[in-house]
Amino acid sequence: MIRKPAVAGYFYPSNPRELLSEIRDYMPSVGSQDAIGAICPHAGYVYSGSVAGEVYSKIKPKEIYIILSPNHTGYGSNISVMTEGEWEIPLGKLSIHSELAKKIVEKASVASEDIKAHIYEHSVEVQLPFIFALNKEAKIVPITIKMLSLEECLILAQGIAEAIDNLQVKDRVIIISSTDMSHYLSDEEARKIDALAIDRIKSFDPSGLYRTVVEHKISMCGVIPTVTMLYTSKILGASEVRVIKYTTSAEVSRDYSKVVGYLGAIVL
Repeated sequence: MIRKPAVAGYFYPSNPRELLSEIRDYMPSVGSQDAIGAICPHAGYVYSGSVAGEVYSKIKPKEIYIILSPNHTGYGSNISVMTEGEWEIPLGKLSIHSELAKKIVEKASVASEDIKAHIYEHSVEVQLPFIFALNKEAKIVPITIKMLSLEECLILAQGIAEAIDNLQVKDRVIIISSTDMSHYLSDEEARKIDALAIDRIKSFDPSGLYRTVVEHKISMCGVIPTVTMLYTSKILGASEVRVIKYTTSAEVSRDYSKVVGYLGAIVL
């Protein structure tokens, strides 16, 4: 199956030349940080592209990108792993690493093979032009996730880590958590409440992040992907989270009454 672009021309340019130019503006260099994981936003590039670009500019290109995203559409299973096919973007196509995707489904009892969740979901798609610019031969593993318990996040993380170890691809893989932070608060409120979640992220505390978001009702859409990515990275031996950039949509829109927060971070 070829998964066609769902948000090209809306979240990012549909014209390949314009898109590549924009990506180069946001990501002027290629980094050398051998990251195990990363956090990147998934809004329209005009709002969050600079944050995503700074993250992708810091990390060493990898051969395989596992992309954990929230499920905004409600379609598909609780943990939907697309295991075969290609994702098309205006710049070209990225193939799914079928062996790893299927191994994750095998090792994580909570995950299932599913396509429906991915057809209209934007939060994986907006990462792909950056990944393509880093390595056009890269393979991807798209995983779209609904709300999970903390225990289910850990089970999924253990399954991903076990699949990576079984296939001996740890040095070739990076795990991307696609998330925005709080939604539609004032800029002041957003920065204050997002700081609570960011503090747990900086402390490399996935369970603390989960509980903080629930307790304070933080509208961080990708908290489950982020908790899962942090758990997986810990299992794989990561020891540090570096926050790269935080901003809100007000920096572009100048509307400080209702904003969305955007975070970029890498896990080493």
